[in-house]
Amino acid sequence: MNAGETQRRPWIVGVSGASGTPYAAAVLRALLAAGESVDLVVSRASRLTLLDETGIGFRDAHWRDDLREWLARGADGRTGTFSGDIEGRLDDVRHWSAGDLAAGPSSGSYPCKGMLIVPASTACVAGVALGLSKDLLQRAASVTLKEGRKLVVAVRETPLNGQTLRHLVTLDDAGVTVLPASPAFYAGATHIQDLVDFVAGRVLDAAGVGHTLYRRWEGELGGGSRSTT
Repeated sequence: MNAGETQRRPWIVGVSGASGTPYAAAVLRALLAAGESVDLVVSRASRLTLLDETGIGFRDAHWRDDLREWLARGADGRTGTFSGDIEGRLDDVRHWSAGDLAAGPSSGSYPCKGMLIVPASTACVAGVALGLSKDLLQRAASVTLKEGRKLVVAVRETPLNGQTLRHLVTLDDAGVTVLPASPAFYAGATHIQDLVDFVAGRVLDAAGVGHTLYRRWEGELGGGSRSTT
């Protein structure tokens, strides 16, 4: 880095195999809209989920084209919904293969702001809680914890058994923000995208990143219903 240059400090976004790839897409779009840089890790299991939920295959060799198609798609599956919102912003994304344990995010000396796991499966939660590093996603989460950086885990499975609940308490004790993917309805949702954006917005709130993804509660009853008329 030359003198006077600003060091790139991205948010690491990990996508695990739980259902909920629209949540990940909404978080990624909002981070890029906020001018944030992103390091993306898409697990092998999540690629199967992405294919099932959207029909999009995520390939390491063609990740940029696949990511563009994914982020342009709305939560209802319609193509091209957000095309205008992502053009020119993919230059702020760096992709790392999930099997690359020599990648930048695998080291504590790699500069970053923190990590967001969206969505997080129970298997992913267990791996992070136990300190496993079976892939880059888990290794990056372990590094984030040991370096004392912000880690948000948007768990999206139901019901949760006792073992998973204990893992989540372990993460909470370690300073992780445990954020269930639970949409709220007071913001006046009229579309599935509104519910997805609410969860994505709460993830960004936990990370301290500004956004306008949902209407915030202002202490006035009925505000959500009026906003839909």
